[in-house]
Amino acid sequence: MIVIGGGLAGLSSAVALAEAGFRVRLLEKRPHLGGRAASYVLPGGEHVDNCQHVTLGCCTNLEDFYRRVGAANQIRFFDRLLFAAPDGKRGAISSVALPPPLHMGPSFLAFPLLGWADKNAIARALLAIALSGGRPADLASSVAGENISMLAWLRKHRQTERAIRRFWEVILVSALDEELDRIDARYGIDVFWKAFLSTRGGYRVGIPRVPLGNLYEGCHRALAAQGGQVQLRAGVRGFRVVDGVVDGVEREDGSLENADYFLSAVPQDALPELLPAAILESEPEFLNLRNLRASPITGVHLWFDRRVMDEPFLTLLDSTTQWVFNKTQLSGEAVENGGQYLQLVISASYGLATRSRQDIIELCLNELRGVLPATRAAVLVKGTVVKEMSATFSPAPGSDRWRPAQKSPLARLFLAGDWTSTGWPSTMEGAVRSGYLAAEAILSEAGTPRKFLQPDLRAEGLARFWTSGSQATARERSSSAKNDS
Repeated sequence: MIVIGGGLAGLSSAVALAEAGFRVRLLEKRPHLGGRAASYVLPGGEHVDNCQHVTLGCCTNLEDFYRRVGAANQIRFFDRLLFAAPDGKRGAISSVALPPPLHMGPSFLAFPLLGWADKNAIARALLAIALSGGRPADLASSVAGENISMLAWLRKHRQTERAIRRFWEVILVSALDEELDRIDARYGIDVFWKAFLSTRGGYRVGIPRVPLGNLYEGCHRALAAQGGQVQLRAGVRGFRVVDGVVDGVEREDGSLENADYFLSAVPQDALPELLPAAILESEPEFLNLRNLRASPITGVHLWFDRRVMDEPFLTLLDSTTQWVFNKTQLSGEAVENGGQYLQLVISASYGLATRSRQDIIELCLNELRGVLPATRAAVLVKGTVVKEMSATFSPAPGSDRWRPAQKSPLARLFLAGDWTSTGWPSTMEGAVRSGYLAAEAILSEAGTPRKFLQPDLRAEGLARFWTSGSQATARERSSSAKNDS
């Protein structure tokens, strides 16, 4: 078994297949694992992530993957979300002992960074999501029949401008790496249903205590246990296809490798480069990949000469900077001379694409001076910027129809990646789901079916009853449609 690509999709599928008894060779062209969730060492010796990645309590498959590779204890979870306005005023949201979806109600009502009109509008929209079990009936456009954008859905539900800017946008742009008018409303609503409404712990933020690359050390052991291996700096030129069957993969050194099955776990814009032109043009599933658009993320790394932040992380409102992570506190590693290392994250960072590293650092410093007053007197010892221009695929309305299944049109070739059909948008959870689904498809093809995909968290409290009601309504609609036809 050959897996091409050492991101989370490739790693999760490789580990699952190794557990099932396959001898897996994983080929990764970079010198490190992790793909877009990787870490590396700067010339000065500092370990940095390409961008801070977090998990949520509702990410059941990512949690399962970390457990399988022995990294679960490297994730620290937080039950309190702290927000900051440009003037430094703080507000927090957390859970109390009320049944979902009421468990976050008290902290939401007391949240000082929104007005009563904003809260009233938000509460009405959240109630519409909750009463429908996360599946409101007004997602589709009456004209095209496709799902509308999240912004259009919010306008339909009469959200105030401040509610959109300080609540919906803050959460969804970070979660989905896209602007509200480019997000399929179904995915935006899924975030709130699965993370904030249906369960008590779905919203909990999990942040790695170690550089991202350290989380994947167990993958080497898992593959080696079955006689497999991870090969780094192992680039691939393409697949050899004979009569609709993939029978080999050509390495960059010109050698040809064979296997019983091949799994491509590369980004959606890289897969076409591995396929013969004739195959690409004749198979709609491959050709349609050009309809998936990419979204950027920018990470900004700042080292100060002193401590400037006490909280483990902050979410910023009305700012270009969206998240600030206190990496010194989160990792427990001291910075030379008592300094502090912060990492900032800016999702859907289209406006930064052409700006210089120094411009971006200065922009972020100006924003930090409002929310972290200690930065005004601090000296910036070092700063660096990492732009991922194709960090994720854009979860635009209608994009699901371009996402292929894990079993490809070519015999012996399977696909993994958060861009494949997973039911989730472009997240680490979506990547692991794709890896597990691809492993299941391969095992089914081999005649040894096995399940790896973990279910979503079960709805709790009142949300459980609303979920049951929405499912019954969906069954009634389906039955009525069949009768009408």
